[in-house]
Amino acid sequence: MRLRTPMPELTGATTWLNGKVTKADLVGSKPTLIHFWSISCGLCKEAMPEVNAFRDQYKQDLNVIAVHMPRSEKDMDIDEIERVAAAHDITQPIFVDNEMSLTDAFDNQYVPAYYVFDKDGQLRHFQAGGSGMKMLEKRVNRVLDEMKK
Repeated sequence: MRLRTPMPELTGATTWLNGKVTKADLVGSKPTLIHFWSISCGLCKEAMPEVNAFRDQYKQDLNVIAVHMPRSEKDMDIDEIERVAAAHDITQPIFVDNEMSLTDAFDNQYVPAYYVFDKDGQLRHFQAGGSGMKMLEKRVNRVLDEMKK
């Protein structure tokens, strides 16, 4: 996905955990962080406490959505996804993408991966990998600062 590309519609979920949201719910109100993760991804689990702290710190100013992207057949077990999500305190809405529909719409190939959209739904930042939360925070703050102007 290229910068300044509009957020894809959040359709095609196998199921939603922790509540369902639509693009219309997100665009227009405040910026949105969409993060891709997988139950078989060690880096995702390591990064989750930072993602959760980030979610909690910015809850007034930022929408946070998780997308579970399976990397193998074993990753498609809904009970296991629910168990791992609970164990890692993932309380934000989770789009379970067992059919890879949102993964394909984002042209995403990585977990963990982070997409920051401004309040108008335009992609402003993308990064992949387990590190770089400081960079992510910087980018989110830039988008938030632009809203205040």
